[in-house]
Amino acid sequence: MTNVNEIENGLDEETKIIPASNSRMFARLFNLGNLLSLLPGLIVAPIILFADQERISMIFLFIAMIVPPILWFGISIMIYIIARHHPNEQVGRYTQHAAYRYYGMIGIVIPVGTFFGTDWEPWIMMGGVVGLVLVPWTIICLIKIQKENWQDIEVKIKQEGEMV
Repeated sequence: MTNVNEIENGLDEETKIIPASNSRMFARLFNLGNLLSLLPGLIVAPIILFADQERISMIFLFIAMIVPPILWFGISIMIYIIARHHPNEQVGRYTQHAAYRYYGMIGIVIPVGTFFGTDWEPWIMMGGVVGLVLVPWTIICLIKIQKENWQDIEVKIKQEGEMV
């Protein structure tokens, strides 16, 4: 519906429906990224700690453990911007909580890791601690998102149009 003021200003209002499935998908996105970034490290860390590997293979395994969280750190900023400003406020809330968890845990690694130096064993242990804290918390949040009662949302978009 347009009122007289909008017609005089040349503004037209369009209504769009954002489906509940879209909201649920965006609410899960940051949490899934958190899990995927830590998964290689959780698989590789025990191999590095408990297997008797050659030095060069250890380096490759260590890189496989470190690179995904660093890449996700960069990509997650873009995902945060998109999902945090979703029209459904629940999506923004879930995204913000997932970001707090991830950035908080990764943020702990930097100051604590400065005391580790070049010894790789404490780094792997720290990665394990981050994984043990972040993974169950993220899975619990994904379960909450799945159980949430998501509703379609109606969004009004004002567009400038030509006056007739």
